Amino acid sequence: MNAEEQPLVEHLLDLRKSLLRSLVFFVICFAASLLCINKLIPIITQHHELVMIGPLDVIRLYTGIAASVSLGLSLPFIAHQLWLFVRPALTEKERKSAVKFLPAISLSFIGGLLFGYFVIFPTIYHFLIQMGQEHFKMFISAKEYFSFLLMFTIPFGFLFEVPLVLLFLTTIGVITPSSLGTIRKYAYIVLAIVSAVITPPDFFSQLIVLAPLIVLYEIGVFLSKMKLKKAMKLGDWNQGDVSHASKA
Repeated sequence: MNAEEQPLVEHLLDLRKSLLRSLVFFVICFAASLLCINKLIPIITQHHELVMIGPLDVIRLYTGIAASVSLGLSLPFIAHQLWLFVRPALTEKERKSAVKFLPAISLSFIGGLLFGYFVIFPTIYHFLIQMGQEHFKMFISAKEYFSFLLMFTIPFGFLFEVPLVLLFLTTIGVITPSSLGTIRKYAYIVLAIVSAVITPPDFFSQLIVLAPLIVLYEIGVFLSKMKLKKAMKLGDWNQGDVSHASKA
């Protein structure tokens, strides 16, 4: 094996180790979630009256809940393993920036889940149930309820990372507030498409989801501006970059 192939093999071995550690941690969380499933069910269902269509639905629901909870619990560990893998390829500036962002990324993801669970999901769920009860007797299956819940929690966990991603890209010099301002209208179109994909096909639900997405993007633009101004004061950014900051 030549000298050029050696680093590649080492990287693949490191990746394999990271994946195995992440998988083992996920399995442990999955087993623990199944053991606590009777305590998790009332929290997740919020004591709504749900029905089961078939006996196998119980197994599918329990394993689905356990897998979703395990994924949420495992994400910080998986993110740490990913960081250990990519760290050698980063510059010193990128390493320092990433270390500062790691705790915020976990907290932001949890905040997105809570926002989806306590705000977005109940608002849209009750709206659609009330609309259906005007003409029909509503029987909600546990499977449909859980799928609907995931639709408005997991995506928001990731979407709440948008401001931090924009801030991080500004920190390492990939983007500027000027570029974010230039693509604002296109970003809004993308966010509208995202809201249409993750919501039922009604304008009310899409609007409820789109509004916080736009706010998240604007928060990212604001943080990008603040970071650029701070970098200019410290002399970490050239004058040509900052001259466009006020246009965003």
